[in-house]
Amino acid sequence: MEETISLKEIFSVLKKRLTLILLITLLATATSGVVSYFLLTPIYQTSTQILVNQKADKENAFDYNQVKTNVELINTYSVIIKSPTILDQVVDDLNLDLSTGALNEKISVSNAQNSQVVSIDVKDPDPTQAVKIANTTASVFEKEISSIMNVDNVSVLSKANFEGTPSPVNPNPVLNMAIALVVGLMVGVGLAFLLEYLDNTIKDEDDIEKLLGLPVLGTIAVIEDKEVGSSKSQSKKSVRGETVES
Repeated sequence: MEETISLKEIFSVLKKRLTLILLITLLATATSGVVSYFLLTPIYQTSTQILVNQKADKENAFDYNQVKTNVELINTYSVIIKSPTILDQVVDDLNLDLSTGALNEKISVSNAQNSQVVSIDVKDPDPTQAVKIANTTASVFEKEISSIMNVDNVSVLSKANFEGTPSPVNPNPVLNMAIALVVGLMVGVGLAFLLEYLDNTIKDEDDIEKLLGLPVLGTIAVIEDKEVGSSKSQSKKSVRGETVES
């Protein structure tokens, strides 16, 4: 016979295992908070922007074909920016204790679709170091691209800088704790139903009826020892209180 579970039984299981569910949820959230605030190294991000644009002639201030060519060159420029030719010089200029590969992992290059503006983003545990890497990378690329590609269409649009107290982009403790809370709640609920499923002990007449598939005709009430002793005491008092007639 196929077993079904009602909403009443679901709420009964949740109520029964509520302490376990709350304990797992709080433990997961607290662990995530401790790890995020005290164990993970904060990472800061900054960015500088370069403009890919050929210098316009006085006679022809705007050339659509030239703009299109500049946009198409950006994919090539994105590869060159992260190439050893540029990054090796950045490492030398800043005296970084990093390999070219390690520096490459800190830098990402992006641009909006059909845009001539390229963003160089840098992530580093030291916000000051991140600013230096971003600005130096843009400066070196601007200087070297003319000899690499024999073009003069790159200029620094905006330099990287932190205003006020920088905020780390990673980790995000609030988000991590929220995720841990949801995951902990799901694990707690799942464990509660698993324990209930594995618990095959018989607790009441309903369990017997489900197990045997037979109707319950009657039940025997449980009599405590105190109740038995109280009943005997009342019986003796009633006997002694009876009157005997001749």
